[in-house]
Order: sequence, then structure tokens, then C-alpha cells
Amino acid sequence: MTAGDELLFLALGGSGEIGMNVNLYGCRGKWVMVDLGVTFADPQYPGIELVLPDLAFIEERREDLLGIVLTHGHEDHIGAVPYLAADLGVPLYATPFTAGLIAGKLEEEGLLDQVELNVIDNGGEFRLGEFGFRYVPLAHSIAEGNAVLIDTPFGRIFHTGDWKLDAQPQIGAPASEADLRAIGDEGVLALVCDSTNVFNPQASGSEGDVRDGLMETVKGAKGRVVVTTFASNVARIKTLGDVAKATGRRLCLAGRSLDRIVQVAKANGYLGDLPPMIDWDLAMDLPPREVLIVATGGQGENRAALARIAQDMHPIKLDEGDLVVFSSKEIPGNEIAIGRVQNAFAARRVRMVTERQAHVHVSGHPGRPELQAMYDWIRPDILLPVHGEIRHMMEQARLGLAHGIARAVVQRNGDVVRLAPGAPEIIGHEQTGRLVLDGDVILPADGATINERRKLSLHGQISVAVARDGAGRLKGKPVLRLQGVPLEEDREAFLSEAQDEAAAAVATGNGDVEALRERVRLAVRRTATRWTGKKPVVDVLIIDI
Repeated sequence: MTAGDELLFLALGGSGEIGMNVNLYGCRGKWVMVDLGVTFADPQYPGIELVLPDLAFIEERREDLLGIVLTHGHEDHIGAVPYLAADLGVPLYATPFTAGLIAGKLEEEGLLDQVELNVIDNGGEFRLGEFGFRYVPLAHSIAEGNAVLIDTPFGRIFHTGDWKLDAQPQIGAPASEADLRAIGDEGVLALVCDSTNVFNPQASGSEGDVRDGLMETVKGAKGRVVVTTFASNVARIKTLGDVAKATGRRLCLAGRSLDRIVQVAKANGYLGDLPPMIDWDLAMDLPPREVLIVATGGQGENRAALARIAQDMHPIKLDEGDLVVFSSKEIPGNEIAIGRVQNAFAARRVRMVTERQAHVHVSGHPGRPELQAMYDWIRPDILLPVHGEIRHMMEQARLGLAHGIARAVVQRNGDVVRLAPGAPEIIGHEQTGRLVLDGDVILPADGATINERRKLSLHGQISVAVARDGAGRLKGKPVLRLQGVPLEEDREAFLSEAQDEAAAAVATGNGDVEALRERVRLAVRRTATRWTGKKPVVDVLIIDI
């Protein structure tokens, strides 16, 4: 697939899923990429934390890739940069706060000198070949959330990134209705739009309203207060600083990512009025009602500060009468992990407040009224939903068509959409996929290593060692070792029978070593299946003495 005299769109991630956003625009032989994110692994990837997009399509065309434009600093939009951008060998473009986060990631990986990172002023413009870009600030749950207005020979694209409408954003100054109407007045070919909250009948709400809810909640607390929120939500951190000052509490941070975000935010002119922070030791020495602690880990992450506080494995200690406020959304899939943390606090009689009990969180994505307002202001010819599962994108297409947008295209990762000339249509499909970061190694998400690990996690493993003499006869009994096979009280009886079966397999014929190994493997696995109903991985070592 080569972009001819046309405008193409191709998602390599983020369409048909929430997270791992990677979008390509092609025109006259060249491509640009918008965002390069990750998603977080679920139990189908044992031992894995980060899932990366497979960029094989654009890697094969890297000489035609002009650059990577980043909309904002959330992991599902920039998280793959330190692992994949260097291999692509093209410059990156981001506004100052986002660039600061990216620079920190590149420095950690030792890549700061290998990747060109261009810092673009907020609201700034630049050009990459046939494509012109202008950052348009929009409210989101991070500093410097941006849409990008993309000029092309075939019309303009308004690519929203993640966004919401907020009259009191606390951090930054998002584009006004007048600004967005002016963009619509100049004509927009396609609105490429966040679909995450399309089923929400209400607007997402203002960060300013959350400030009031948190203020009321913390005012009523008599002991220590821990508030957990997404580390990247600079506006929420500012709010919590204001709440700490207003309620006579000292502010303490618990979590490396919080320290990093605050450092980058201050370097870029945000959080200048944040009160002085105290360390953990002083937080524990002060009277409980004089402390407000901000902690990472609201999604139940095992290694985050909140989980360690809940398990009493952190210098911050909570007792009966203290309060934990979950100032974050419960992301689908994390319910069990979050419940585990909350149960640990409940067992110690620590009180908890979530968004169900008080107005302590608002989403960073648009509900239906906000989407409809954006349609009215931008007035695109085409609606292209992204950033959602298929149900979200289908629903946004229906919403947009019902609201007067002439055409909508629902695509998934790999679908090549011709936006112009002519009517928009899907004209082909390219292979997409997932990679995983396993330790320091990047692997196919469904390759041999992960498939082997899945089998091990499901069935366990048996090692068998068989010794033969020079004539090929068994010398001593086979030796077996088990890992993860569900045999405990019957373990010795099973081992005895499996040894006999392995010995019988050796005695059934000569054959070459590989044939012998396979006979022993099958004999032991059949025995294990008979005893357990499982089909463990069986490894056989043949030793000739």
C-alpha cells in the first residue's frame, strides 16, 4: 500500500480497542504518524506489563515516514516511543510538557541522543512535506491535551486526540467555542474523534467541580487522608494542593511517577503555587489531621504506593479513622485488583470514598452532549471515530449521522480508509498486531515464547531425564521433576507410575534419539492427563553413558 494522489488514514492501534493509539495519514507517497502509545497487559499475557503496537507496516516504509506527532503525554499515546521510535529514525514533535515526559523516557532508555525531539509551542504550527500541523489545546485529564489540525492538499483533518469540554480546567487554557467554530468556518474534511465516553448521556463535568467535592470530603476527615489519582493529572494535583492549603494540611507525594510529573510540570510553568511538600517521615510525625498524601495506584497496581500502603509495606501507615479517597475512574478490567486493595484497607477499618459516594472525579473524555457540541462547531464532512472498542465507534458514528454529519466511516486497526478524493471508503486492509515488552526484550504477543508461557501457566511442566548404556538399554530409573502440575498428596504415586511408563517407552524399540524422546514425552504426558486432566509441557533429556 502506497499513498498515491489521495489522502489515506490507517490505524495501527487504538481502533477497536481503548489504548495503544497509533494513527497514520498518507498522501502522495509519504506518511505521518499521530501518537505512538501502549496498552497494559491482561492475564492472557503471563508475566507481561506493557503491550506495544506492531509497526511492521510503517517499518517497511520508514523512508516515506516524515515524523511522529504526539497529541499529549498519556501512556496510551506516548508510551511506545522509547521502545519503537529510534528504529523508525524520524523526528518527534510535541508541546513542551509532553516533550518533557518523552525526554525523561528516552533518557531512561539511553536514547536521548538517538531520537530527534522537536518542542513546539502551545498552539504552534509546523510542516512535514504535504502536511501542515497546528496544535489546538483542548481540555483533558493531563496538562497540554491537544487536538491537531492537519492541512493536506485534499482538505483539513481535525484529529481530536483525547478531550472534553471544561469551563474550569484548573490547568491551561483550552480553545474556546469561538476558536473551534472558526476552525469549522474554514472547512473541515474529517473529524477524527475520541469515542471513549460516547455512551455517557451527560457531559463529563468540570475539574473545578471536583475541586469543590474534594474540598468537602477532606474537610470532614479527622485523621490522615490519602488521595489516589492518575499521576499525569496535573490539574488534579493542583486541586489537591489547593485543598491541602485550605484545610490546614501538609502535602506529601507517594509514588515515583508523581515526583516525575510534578518535576516536568514545574519546569514548564505549571504548579507554581503548589505548597511545599514534605517527605514520608515528616508526614508520619505530624498529627494525622495535618497531612494530605497523594499516592499512585488507584487501579490496584501491585507495586504502586497505594497497594503497599494497604498491605502495610510502605513508610506511610494508615490506621482506623484515616481516609482513602479514590479520585480516579475504575478502568474496566481492574475491578478485582482495586477490590483487593480496598478490602485490605477495609480490614484495617480505614474509611474509603470513591466517585460513587462523592464528587471526587470527572472523566477526561467527552460524553454525548460534548460530542454533539463539537459536531456543531467543527461541522466536518466526514466523521471518523477512533479511540474505542467497536461498540463505542459504531455508536459515535450513529450519533454523528443522527446529528447531521453527512458521512461516517467505522474502521478498525488495519483498515485503509481513503478520505479523499471522492466519497470516503475502506479500500484495503493491512496486517496489524501486538508486541509485548518481556523484561528488556520485545516479542510478538502471540509468538512462541508467550504461547509456551500460556501453556505452562495452564498445565504446568514435567522434566524427564533418561540414561542409556552403550547398547541403548535403560540405565537406572527415569528421573522426573514437576512444576505447577496439580499433584500434591498423590505426587509420589504419580511419579512412580510415570517412571514405569517412561521406562516402558524406552524398552519398546530402538529408533533414533528423537523418536525415543517423543515416545517418552507422550507416555509421561498421557500418564499426567490420566491423573490430573491436564496436559503438561513435558521436556525429555536423553543421556547416553
